[in-house]
Amino acid sequence: MESLFEKYNYAPDKERIGKRLDAIAANIDNVSSPSVLKACMSIMDLTTLRTEDTPASVTKLVGKVNSFKADYPDYPLPASVCVYPNFASLVKENLSDPGVHVTAVSGCFPTSQSFLEVKAKECELAVKSGADEIDIVLALNSFMAGDYEKAREEIRTMRNAVDSAAAALGKQVVLKVILETGLLVTPEKIADASFLAMEEGADFIKTSTGKVSVNATPVAAYVMSECIKAFHAKTGKKVGFKAAGGISTAKDAVCYYSIVKTVLGDEWLNKDLFRFGVSRLANSLMSAIEQKTVVYF
Repeated sequence: MESLFEKYNYAPDKERIGKRLDAIAANIDNVSSPSVLKACMSIMDLTTLRTEDTPASVTKLVGKVNSFKADYPDYPLPASVCVYPNFASLVKENLSDPGVHVTAVSGCFPTSQSFLEVKAKECELAVKSGADEIDIVLALNSFMAGDYEKAREEIRTMRNAVDSAAAALGKQVVLKVILETGLLVTPEKIADASFLAMEEGADFIKTSTGKVSVNATPVAAYVMSECIKAFHAKTGKKVGFKAAGGISTAKDAVCYYSIVKTVLGDEWLNKDLFRFGVSRLANSLMSAIEQKTVVYF
């Protein structure tokens, strides 16, 4: 059976990637302009995924998004507000700008450890509750055991659940697949997971849940971006990239922005193909732009 690397004419070259990342790191200060920092703000999935989230705390976050343009008219709004699926309807009901999407983590986030029927039903209910975008987690219990077909089946099943629920509402819903790259460890495994998720219908591939000890890393982002490029060359389909987990400073954001620009080019530098999953980054970006401490979100 043809390997995914052979199929897409790609295999990670760790030495070359290391050199490219060193060059990106050396150039970050030159890239960190106010326009780039604002571009990073426009692609944020502004996220709250805390055990202690309540209707009041989620409503407060949405209120901040609603008032943001009045308070900072020269800044872009985030791409979406990302919450647990039980809060999707609350976000939908309270968001005042239809351009800001509702993202719901689903499929038994963050572990994906449950019955597939439960995962699919949660995806369906999240869409019915108003989610425009669904973030699920690759079934690592299958993938890391070498059962790639089972991992594929899970993504397919959740993709179908999302699409069926969306079709009933006359809309399309974006599906992002989280690879949990910190647990995959090797560039080869990250690449395998990237191709597998894209083949099964992922609109975005995403680094991490933010709930494990190692989350987004530049190496993982570079490998995933190269896989997206190879997949596009083979199929013509553009898949998005989402960096999430531990991205909290303006320098972090510019690093990942530079990786996507370097590997995929300017056409990927928009919210349709590039996202950050963040809870703390917005204030850091605003502080860097304003050159003073800003605590808004």
